[in-house]
Amino acid sequence: MDHKNKCYSTQFIDGNGAFSADKLDNFIKEVELEECGSSYAVVAIMGPQSSGKSTLLNHLFLTDFREMNASYGRYQTTRGTWIAKCPGIEPPTIVLDLEGTDGSERGEDDMAFENQSALFLLAICDIVLINMYACWWCHDIGREHASSKPLLRTVFMAMLRLFGPRKITLMFIVRDKTKIWDCIPKPEANKDTPLSDVFNIQVVVLVSYEEKEEQFRQQFFQSIAPSSRQVVVPASDFSLSAQRIWKVIKANKDLDLPAHKDWIELKDAIESQLVQGFANEDSKAAQSHLVLRYGDTLKSLFYKCLSSYDDATYHYETSVRLAERNQLEEKLVQLVQPAYQLLLKHLQSVTLKNSKTEFDHALNGGQGFAMAARNCTEKFTRLFDEQYAFIQQASWDSANIRVRFSHDLRSLVTNVRTAKLSELTTRCELKLKEALYGRVEAFLKGGRGDVWPAIREYYNCETQKVVSEFSFAFSSFEMDEHDKADMISKLMNYARGRVKLKTKEVAKEVLYIMIDRFNLIFNHDNDLNPRSWTLEEDIQAIKRTAQISSLKVLSVLAAIRLDEDTDTIYDTLVYTLLDERRKETAIPNDSLASSSWAKISNTIITPRQCKSLWDDFLSETMYTITQATATQEAKKKAKKDKRKILINVVGGFFVVVGAVGVVSTGPAAAPVAAITLAVTAKVAPVAATAKTCICIVPALTSEEFEITPWII
Repeated sequence: MDHKNKCYSTQFIDGNGAFSADKLDNFIKEVELEECGSSYAVVAIMGPQSSGKSTLLNHLFLTDFREMNASYGRYQTTRGTWIAKCPGIEPPTIVLDLEGTDGSERGEDDMAFENQSALFLLAICDIVLINMYACWWCHDIGREHASSKPLLRTVFMAMLRLFGPRKITLMFIVRDKTKIWDCIPKPEANKDTPLSDVFNIQVVVLVSYEEKEEQFRQQFFQSIAPSSRQVVVPASDFSLSAQRIWKVIKANKDLDLPAHKDWIELKDAIESQLVQGFANEDSKAAQSHLVLRYGDTLKSLFYKCLSSYDDATYHYETSVRLAERNQLEEKLVQLVQPAYQLLLKHLQSVTLKNSKTEFDHALNGGQGFAMAARNCTEKFTRLFDEQYAFIQQASWDSANIRVRFSHDLRSLVTNVRTAKLSELTTRCELKLKEALYGRVEAFLKGGRGDVWPAIREYYNCETQKVVSEFSFAFSSFEMDEHDKADMISKLMNYARGRVKLKTKEVAKEVLYIMIDRFNLIFNHDNDLNPRSWTLEEDIQAIKRTAQISSLKVLSVLAAIRLDEDTDTIYDTLVYTLLDERRKETAIPNDSLASSSWAKISNTIITPRQCKSLWDDFLSETMYTITQATATQEAKKKAKKDKRKILINVVGGFFVVVGAVGVVSTGPAAAPVAAITLAVTAKVAPVAATAKTCICIVPALTSEEFEITPWII
């Protein structure tokens, strides 16, 4: 074979990725490429292993690359990167045959060399044939790996980043209708660069390379025509340029995709690092009680973590990367869920606490309850909505959370309302108690005049004051009239209950009160001076007056008469117990045999009990009456036994009648007799003559002695 028809097939990059500059320089020298200047073309082919790449090149470009013998089955024929001259093609064309991708020899765990080789072809070639056909791979056409989509996606991104846009021709043999270019991330400067600015896309369908060989050649020649090419490296610099490009590619770690097990380890390490970092950031937020805008904080953490994951794994297989990304997102959601719930509870607690504080402050400042409740509810519901941490990535039901908070806030208002109404009621009850207890007790124990009409008048006056105060305060709650009427009714019942309770308390001491009342009236006159029980005082009349007054006390305490205007209790007691008709009445004699009073709803002391108490009363007061009677009887007797001192002069002698002691006689003894009389009868002589002796008794009262001078 002459020089012009020789291909000079040469392997200048071995299977380990070692670039042989000497072999490339020698090839360029043998094919005299330097003499071509810029008038040459570089063609390469890439595609799955055993897809017929070398066979296609040999038949289309008359090269002599080593071909696979199908009778031995599928195996790796081409290792590394080979270069050859295309005989008989103008302009001069060199062809690069690339090691097949997805080979079993390297396995799926070594993708770095495939990526590096593919990027190398895109960087130095004018046309890259992407072979997507082989008779035993027909069922894989259109699939991700069989169509070289993951590989192209990776090298497209790397090419833009490392070498910038350089328009070459990609010739897809058979088909590929996916939009790889639109899916890859691009540098900001090339974000909107269309695929047509970087590549000429041609799709050629070859039923067999023999059938449309000439058509394909014509299409190929059009692609390498000078008018279709942009920047061309001079042939003299081809080797140096190829070496530089390979060096840059080898230094790019983004193409060093790990083996499958290393990918799993790397992915786990990335996830672990991100999750730990996320946990630390979230823990700081939780520990610092960062409630405000916590949702934005979580979103920021999510975005930061997932963006870091995307940056670290963007060059991996998209479907796998996205699947792992979803798992990572689920882990982050699970990780943040406890902290989120903790912060949510804290948010609810703090918001409710603050609303309670402000609510109390508004009420203490004099604001009406209903207005304060509305203001606080609206304000803190709005604050909760603003602060509520809603995470967009997680499908958590925010409606239920807000419903729970609204329920808690309503419960707070209800509890405060209940407490304030209780305070208001307690305050009014205390005023009623203070107003009624002392005065009612005084009325009951006084027993004078119309006690129950007086109590009723005072009771109505005081309860009306308190009810008016309650109604005014109640109006700020803006509750319906039914609730108001119900609470006022309870307040009135409380007041009535206080009167009843006080009446019962006093009624327990009714016997002692009756006795005290009796003793007061019986033993003292109208001016409250003690009685001396003179002969002029009528003990029976005084006793009757005192007993009637005591019966008045008993009748007052026998029943509660806040509603009844008139009753017959007093008349019944007087008529029955004193056995004296004070006025015309039709009261039966057995009226005290009943267990209740006629037309009286609140009996405290039954008629039977009144009869028993009266018997005890009579027994207790009998001694006082007896003592008074005895005193008066003693005075009557003393009046009858008063001493009369008669001093008579009979025949010159003194006669002392009623005196005790020795009496001297004789005229001369008159002065002596007078003195003796004074000593023995404890009387002092006023004057003494021969015939007359007048004596007075200063130590004795006039009621005990009556001294009458008697001269005969």
